[in-house]
Amino acid sequence: MIDVSSFSSDALLAELIEWVKIESPTYDAAAVNRMQSFIAARIGSLGFQVECLPGREGLGDILRCRRPGRTEAAGLLLIAHADTVHPVGTLAGKLSVRREGDKCFGPAIYDMKGGTVMALAALRVAIEAGKLKLPTTIIINPDEEIGSPTSRQLIEAEAQRHKYVLIPEPAKGPRGEVTTGRHAFQRFFLTTHGRPAHSGWTNKDGRSAVRVMAQLVEELESRSDFEQGPTYAVSVFHGGQWVNCVPMICTAQALCVARDLATFAEIGRVMDGLSGTRADVRIQVERGPVRPLWTAQAPTMALYERANRIAGEIGFALPHGQHGGGSDGNFTGALGVATLDGLGVMGGGAHTLEEHILVSSLVPRATLLGRLMAELE
Repeated sequence: MIDVSSFSSDALLAELIEWVKIESPTYDAAAVNRMQSFIAARIGSLGFQVECLPGREGLGDILRCRRPGRTEAAGLLLIAHADTVHPVGTLAGKLSVRREGDKCFGPAIYDMKGGTVMALAALRVAIEAGKLKLPTTIIINPDEEIGSPTSRQLIEAEAQRHKYVLIPEPAKGPRGEVTTGRHAFQRFFLTTHGRPAHSGWTNKDGRSAVRVMAQLVEELESRSDFEQGPTYAVSVFHGGQWVNCVPMICTAQALCVARDLATFAEIGRVMDGLSGTRADVRIQVERGPVRPLWTAQAPTMALYERANRIAGEIGFALPHGQHGGGSDGNFTGALGVATLDGLGVMGGGAHTLEEHILVSSLVPRATLLGRLMAELE
């Protein structure tokens, strides 16, 4: 029987801290691959055949790991990511590992190294107890934080071969909600093309690419409806080189989120409508990675009901909902594959210098994962 006595909070936290000490921001492929090598050894020790698929487009490698089951039935797919948003040096700076009561802080401790550590611990317990029935595949991707551009195709192909998908992304909010649906996301790449001039001599002859981009930011973000959607967020600016030269080019990225397909289509019309010329500055809009809308379907809800029953038997509530914050669950859920996301640790401050987990959530949620994995057939 898999129960809370199968796990140690101290051991889970000690293991998690080892993971957090390996910083792995998405755009540092070497750092991500160091993390992947560390994870590969952990997964290999569970009897999985580990395959390292070379990275593309300057990003890190993908791990695909397989373990046979007792049957040849369609199996279980576990998806997690090795990349983070925190740059190398965060650990030695403003977000060192520290514990304050039930909270433990650190870069990516919540999103999503905590959940991955719990999931592997749950797998180990299920395997050692002889309870894991299904063939199991694990994908650890290197680029989830930027929309999974190099791993989406693999994730979708593997999902279609499996009956269940479990994703230990962070639990949502103070109630520890799991995710049975996710809003649609799309990234856009914006470029404004101005006309250069000497800023202190012939300024009136120039057309500032930065000025027009600033106007676009205000226009887009003022469209956000934080209660019902859509939302628009613009960041990652690059504009100008010398302050004494009117900037000729400015670039930025927009992340747009919708709760339903009609709103998603509206976002597309708004963004495409920006293309053109304003104040003699040309505006260019390029569509980037998409995370499709995932709304709960019958297979997902059946999987959730099983998890909810198990949580009740362990002794905690397991609410669910459709959430923002895209994940690879968008891909698998949109395909209609039974997908339960947000199975990871409770905490908060994702992507900030206050990122933390609640240590007290490690054992009960690892127990849930272990019990759920053992029951699936």
